[in-house]
Amino acid sequence: MGTSMMTLQLSGYAPSRVDARRAAELRPLVEHFNIEYCAVLDSGHIEEWPRFFTEDCVYRITARENAELDMPVGLVYAEGRPMLHDRAVAISRTQMFAPRTMTHILSSPRIVAEEGQEIWAQCNYVLLQTLVEGPTTLHLAGTYHDRFVRDGDELLLRERQVIHESSVIANDLVYPV
Repeated sequence: MGTSMMTLQLSGYAPSRVDARRAAELRPLVEHFNIEYCAVLDSGHIEEWPRFFTEDCVYRITARENAELDMPVGLVYAEGRPMLHDRAVAISRTQMFAPRTMTHILSSPRIVAEEGQEIWAQCNYVLLQTLVEGPTTLHLAGTYHDRFVRDGDELLLRERQVIHESSVIANDLVYPV
């Protein structure tokens, strides 16, 4: 999965290894990526979701408690774009739950490191859910811990670790975050 020696730090604080000027140059790339990523998910075009990842990607959703204990057991775990594709097709074509809309709210990304063609970043998120015949509720909140790789002028996710704050989550967490 690439040749980088750096790994994502999923808990605690580590200072950025990128100076402010370089972080300011990289931030719009990461921000644009995240906006497009969430627009696809929020519009319900779930089968387009895998295109944001490299072929050898890792995608995991983990509780903060597990991340802090260095036990990143994933509530959701996918390795490779084909697994993401299978998950997306299964969700979009076999919905067995009430219709809903999802809305992501994102913080500005924090650029953590840059090494060669890779960028490490963090971004806080809040995911709201609205059932067709119900109120809007907080579905999930936490932080994306990302490792991006450049693909020409675009970024792709080599790794997205979604760390959610609460150990109590909705039992209908099926959509990508």
